[in-house]
Amino acid sequence: MSDKQEKKGLDISVKSFVTAILVLMVLMVGTYLLTVVIPGSGGIAIWKWILSPILLLGADGSGTIIAVIAFLLVVGGVFNGLEKGGLMKYMLGRIVARFGKARYRLMAMIVLFFMAMGAFIGSFEECVPLVPLAVGLAASLGWDALTGLGMSLLAAGCGFASGVSNPFTVGVAQELVGLSMFSGLWLRLFSFALIYGLLMLFLQSHAKKIERPLMLTMEQSSELRPEMNRGLWCFAGILGVGILLVFCSAVFPALQDLTIVIVALMFLVAGIAATLVSGMSGRDLGKHFVNGLVSILPAVAMILMASSIRYTMEEAGILSIILEAAVEVARTLPKWVVILFIYLLVLVMNFFISSGSAKAFLLMPLMAPLAEVFGISAQLCVVAFAFGDGFSNVFYPTNPVLLISLGLADVSYGKWVKWSWKFQVMNLVLTGLVLLFGLVVGY
Repeated sequence: MSDKQEKKGLDISVKSFVTAILVLMVLMVGTYLLTVVIPGSGGIAIWKWILSPILLLGADGSGTIIAVIAFLLVVGGVFNGLEKGGLMKYMLGRIVARFGKARYRLMAMIVLFFMAMGAFIGSFEECVPLVPLAVGLAASLGWDALTGLGMSLLAAGCGFASGVSNPFTVGVAQELVGLSMFSGLWLRLFSFALIYGLLMLFLQSHAKKIERPLMLTMEQSSELRPEMNRGLWCFAGILGVGILLVFCSAVFPALQDLTIVIVALMFLVAGIAATLVSGMSGRDLGKHFVNGLVSILPAVAMILMASSIRYTMEEAGILSIILEAAVEVARTLPKWVVILFIYLLVLVMNFFISSGSAKAFLLMPLMAPLAEVFGISAQLCVVAFAFGDGFSNVFYPTNPVLLISLGLADVSYGKWVKWSWKFQVMNLVLTGLVLLFGLVVGY
């Protein structure tokens, strides 16, 4: 990790923050104009629109937003303690010492891990603490921040969208249309493998263009420090228990609503224990924790502004108007176009509603009967929903997790779009073909 990265810890880049805020302000204004021009809209008072980032905290579903904010504050405090104690730099050095000569093999393992987190247990927000680690690791291995974001955030989003056993998209959607939970597994596993292959080709192609010699020599990175080793094992052990519990949520549904809490708690305990074991005093840890917490506050503003867009549309009642109009259009289309239209419809709605479960309750009762009219199975409709819900999470500026991750990596939204749009287009074509294949084989 560079000295610049080390000094700033998890501070949100000023340039990235300003860019994100401007984008969100434009979107907020655009949303308000929609409430004025769409026929049948109930409208929203101007004062309520202005205060929507605050008022949404009292609306239905605000518990998730509050949990994500608290989660990120914990992440900011813990990471600053790890940075100031030198444990982050030491951790990356040890990884370089072990895998520096096989960095592309390590890339493949990391991408598979993040995709599995999203695909099998529906983790997305929970991956945020690991994004700065991946970005720092990419820098140490001779790549750039975009490569690190691709290995972590983009991989988690792709896995989430493949929805192999994602309880928040596939699980909820299948229950709503009367299917056995996680049935029809083979096509989603097939999709997972195809998307993994496409992502690896994209990342390796980029990494080979910009790769440079390792930032740490093998001799420097292999120096052993007993106190740091103890801290590292302590951190990895406790956080590993948390990740294991999150994976267990796939088997124990009662844990699914607690994954953010579990990761935040285990990350907090792991960070405190590791820094103390590696030699930092409790007083210094407290000071660094508070500074790190403060440094993450700009992310809170981004979360509230992004979430206010959905709040405004729901208050004005225009989401249902847009959705009903889209369903009427779909009734006039050929069968093979309908399944792609369903995919597109979910992609559009995901711009306004980032929650997969919330979209499932809104969309599936309308889309499943529409698909049935054309002889399209509810199972394929669920796959189209999962695709539409997941991939755009790592592209739309209305998703706070994307904006926060970009800020932490010091990558502007414009730079991210310029880099990732080609993958998004290729992935859109690939997944569209998967849906048509499912239609042909009678999935």
